[in-house]
Amino acid sequence: MNSTRIKKIAAVHDLSCYGRCSLTVILPILSCMGFQVCPLPTAVLSTHLGGFTNVVFHDFTHAMTDFASHWRREGIDYDCIYSGFLASAEQISVVSEFIDEFSVNRPLVLVDPVMGDEGRLYSIYTEKMQERIRQLVTKADVITPNYTEACFLLEEPYQDIAPQGDVLLSWLLRLSAMGPRQVVITGIPLPGKKLANYCYDKVSRRFSQVVRELIPARYPGTGDIFASVLLGELLLKRSLPEAMQAADCFVASAVRYTFPAGTPTREGILPETCLHRLWLPGASPAPPEE
Repeated sequence: MNSTRIKKIAAVHDLSCYGRCSLTVILPILSCMGFQVCPLPTAVLSTHLGGFTNVVFHDFTHAMTDFASHWRREGIDYDCIYSGFLASAEQISVVSEFIDEFSVNRPLVLVDPVMGDEGRLYSIYTEKMQERIRQLVTKADVITPNYTEACFLLEEPYQDIAPQGDVLLSWLLRLSAMGPRQVVITGIPLPGKKLANYCYDKVSRRFSQVVRELIPARYPGTGDIFASVLLGELLLKRSLPEAMQAADCFVASAVRYTFPAGTPTREGILPETCLHRLWLPGASPAPPEE
């Protein structure tokens, strides 16, 4: 294989045109890391859904199948398939079929099972959608649920402070047993106003964690940013713990710029301030300044 070949990522996400989430952050991050990002839009929105009113929304579900058919006719394939927020049971089925149809060359499949946060599912998430997300997870190589989503995937009760020790490790094993070989649970609330990310790699049988002080602000899009840096690092052949550390450092760096600036939370964190950390090919983001 040509060592200068640029890997292609099919990014199955919505395009929220204002608010720094989904494709508006995925494209620059993974492009800076040296990858070609090919959007498969699930919807186009005037803004994301957090903190804005009267959002203009255009559903792209049926166009998704037309895009996929055109790509197949053109003989296009992908090194990676990366899915995020899906707004209907039909969309989840379309993505499942897309993974099947574009898996001939065994692309890396990352599914971010975006369903909710802070102990609550998003209002559109029916029991049927939850079940289809569980089925989609079985086709993934890597999944990145937040703590709330891990609770719902495993049908565990949500607690304001996560279970400690072996319980969390057992959750990682149970999620991996659903199919993925690599699992990252993000945003795990710990005692002492701390947040953690935990990961497990089925092949190496290795667990790892990153713990940080909780910053008293919640920004939309941080999950998309974290998962995108993580994915880029994995495609650069980093180990899962290394990729998780790099993603955590990048998000923390951006938050350190965003929080003191008083940026409205609905506008998301400021990845623009940190994109230079991703420019050097193969270089992990530097740790945030203390």
